[in-house]
Amino acid sequence: MADFPTELGILVCLALLAASLWIPYIIGVNTEPEREGAADPFVRPLAQSEMRPWVHRAYRAHLNLLEQFLPFAVVILVLDRVGGFNTITYWTAIIFFWLRVAHAAGMITGWATFPVRPLLFIAGWMCILVLGWQVFASI
Repeated sequence: MADFPTELGILVCLALLAASLWIPYIIGVNTEPEREGAADPFVRPLAQSEMRPWVHRAYRAHLNLLEQFLPFAVVILVLDRVGGFNTITYWTAIIFFWLRVAHAAGMITGWATFPVRPLLFIAGWMCILVLGWQVFASI
């Protein structure tokens, strides 16, 4: 295990988070109060604007994670390929992971309102830029 870089471990943890973040949305959709004449929410979920706010936020939290997961994954995999892991990539990957956890939790619960949520997203984007810079610094 000593050969397995932390950055790749973070990538795996983010993949597991992305693979699991659909669960709050599905729970929300399937516990939606029945509405007179409405279709079964499992067969045809309500329009986003008609969902309870936390259910809509859960959907958006999943999409937001996927938006940053792919660029993060590509940069981490390229860093691994070029042997570019260092102290900066170690801490940046860890920070990125916790920013994504905070973003998802804050978005679903509703505590991360403006400007907190956009700042968390932008901080994650900046982490990806730092990691991308490390790719070019190492080749």
